[in-house]
Amino acid sequence: MRLATLLAGSLLCGAGVRAQSWTPQTSPTTVSLRGVRAVSDRVVWASGSNGTYLRTVDGGAHWTAAQVPGAEKLDFRGIWPVDERIVYLMSAGPGELSRIYKSDDAGAHWRLQYTQTDSKGFFDTISFWDGHTGLVLGDPPDGSAELLATTDGGAHWSRLKTPSSLPGEGAFAASNTCLFVRGSREVWYVTGGPGAARVMRSRDAGRSWKVATTPIRNDGPGAGIFSVAFRDDDHGVIVGGDYSKDKEGRQTAAYSSDGGKTWKTPSTPPAGFRSAVKYLPKPGVWIATGTSGSDVSRDDGRTWTHFDDGAYNAISFTRNGVTGWAVGPKGRIAKYR
Repeated sequence: MRLATLLAGSLLCGAGVRAQSWTPQTSPTTVSLRGVRAVSDRVVWASGSNGTYLRTVDGGAHWTAAQVPGAEKLDFRGIWPVDERIVYLMSAGPGELSRIYKSDDAGAHWRLQYTQTDSKGFFDTISFWDGHTGLVLGDPPDGSAELLATTDGGAHWSRLKTPSSLPGEGAFAASNTCLFVRGSREVWYVTGGPGAARVMRSRDAGRSWKVATTPIRNDGPGAGIFSVAFRDDDHGVIVGGDYSKDKEGRQTAAYSSDGGKTWKTPSTPPAGFRSAVKYLPKPGVWIATGTSGSDVSRDDGRTWTHFDDGAYNAISFTRNGVTGWAVGPKGRIAKYR
């Protein structure tokens, strides 16, 4: 969503809670970072403005940054690496500024796979079930969200039908997590905007949909759901709020235990606006982050505890959830242990 330009904040190292902590790493860039994905505890990719992407192959001890040739004016809000060498990039912007790129050789060469042709289009997020089958979600150009699907590694993209959008409804290109896929066919995406904070869910890879309303605040153009994640078929968490009022904790999260059919308000919410949420399997906790800090939940989103004041936009964790990374304004990168 065009209005999802998050506010910058100062990087502060907050007190840890039961070993939860972010440790800043040396970043090779000062651009705003909004995409990050850990392939393993050593290989991590990130992306941001000015056509920038980053990669580490030693767990963040050293990061390298580069620009995609010809894409220096693009804002790469989404990144989806398959492994150390194969990676997809998605830029967000009006019309042709929304694009999809792919590299098969760790960024040595890039292939432009798709360029948005509708001047009203605006890409928000990219996500894959595997190295070949994935989705790109965009704001509604014509009354419903634009959802592009590929089954051949991005060689071809086709649009899927989505539920009709409400006036002013769209997704937020804030952390590449307003779309979530799991298994081989399950997908959820979330929205915001005046009067809209909804969850769309599909069990058949986006061919049919069910829609759910939520208690997340939706009282302005910068308010709504920014991120969604599920730990299994039933248990999920959504986070958001109003990015222009990032210290307000009112209606910033909700949880579901029925696959996203219904959503409940936590008794203790996150301490402010949150743009990303992830589940960490091995410790069995949820982590949410945003420009006013990070919080942890150990009871599937029913209560949250604030543990860090640093300003971050996006987070990603290894498959077991022991190690993770956060990225944010001015090239900020931090590691979680």
